[in-house]
Amino acid sequence: MLRIALGIALACVLVACATRSTHEVADYRLVGYVIRDADPAHIAAEKLTTLNFAFAKIDERGEVALQSAEDANYLARLRALKTRNPRLKILISVGGWGAEGFSDAALSDQSRAKFADSAARLLAVHQFDGIDIDWEYPGLADGGIRSRVEDKQNFTALLLAVRSRFGQLADELHRRNDPYLITAALGDREFVANIELARVGALLDWVNLMTYDFHGSLTSTTGHHSALRRSATSAQDERNVESAVDQFVAAGVPARKLVVGVPFYGKQFLEVQPTNRGLDQPFTGRVPVYSWPQLVADFIDRNGYVRYWDNVAQVPYLWNAQTRAFVSYDDPQSLKLKAEYVKVHGFGGMMYWEHSLDPDGQLFDVLARELR
Repeated sequence: MLRIALGIALACVLVACATRSTHEVADYRLVGYVIRDADPAHIAAEKLTTLNFAFAKIDERGEVALQSAEDANYLARLRALKTRNPRLKILISVGGWGAEGFSDAALSDQSRAKFADSAARLLAVHQFDGIDIDWEYPGLADGGIRSRVEDKQNFTALLLAVRSRFGQLADELHRRNDPYLITAALGDREFVANIELARVGALLDWVNLMTYDFHGSLTSTTGHHSALRRSATSAQDERNVESAVDQFVAAGVPARKLVVGVPFYGKQFLEVQPTNRGLDQPFTGRVPVYSWPQLVADFIDRNGYVRYWDNVAQVPYLWNAQTRAFVSYDDPQSLKLKAEYVKVHGFGGMMYWEHSLDPDGQLFDVLARELR
């Protein structure tokens, strides 16, 4: 009887350990960006870990502020989602493409303190859980914003100031056991070259990797704008999810802090050279962007667009031989493979831009199911 009892006890311990281990491994973040176009009533809050409201701005005084009075009402509706999922974290994302003010806000001790104090005020007033910094990009003026060589060190200093102020805010509001979060949307290559990545990675709770927009109006050829791996026909230095993630890992950013981003939209390249069904070819003209419902309704195997699968890059693409138009996008098949990639390598989870681009949740549900 003692042997049997010991066996049962040991089995229970093993089961408990296995259960705990499985839970820990499967505890992935699912981070969604949301703009006011997305109806909070249609957001599956119970399937999310984090919502980032996009965007707050840096105003002329160098303070973090909402864009408009309507934003405050929308934030209240987002906060109500916590009744359905009390563990949901809601962050205010500051910046975005072309958003001015970061270089000035990060410039001095005084300007950094002003930024941090105003961010803390905003969180306290709206009862949110942290901020997400979307500075596109330190040291670069690509978005038409002011930049400085000093941005590299000043970005780190800005994060230090925010971290210190948020610690004080947690004490003031008795949230020491539920500290305020600081995350950032970061890119690869030029972005990495203009920040102190190892120090930044240590200061952030996690990194939202913008592993999309690898091809667009600023590139000389078409290509997969969110390829998991480099296509067989692409240049050796082709940007892709895997190479971007490798940069962060090599810099010492912990794998569990890396949240891999995916797009809920596709990009159309016009007047493309017809070789290789338009993949990796010169093009002219604009690069229109289409939401997932638009792709389904008007493009995927419709109106002359034929869907193909790149077995190396692990993403789909469309080619219209009549109009010489190429479309790059993610779909349920490619998102499932990216989720598997995240799990195999023990990364922190996945992020997407942006909720209103998939209103029926066809893409979102793939991520939620695979990361569950």
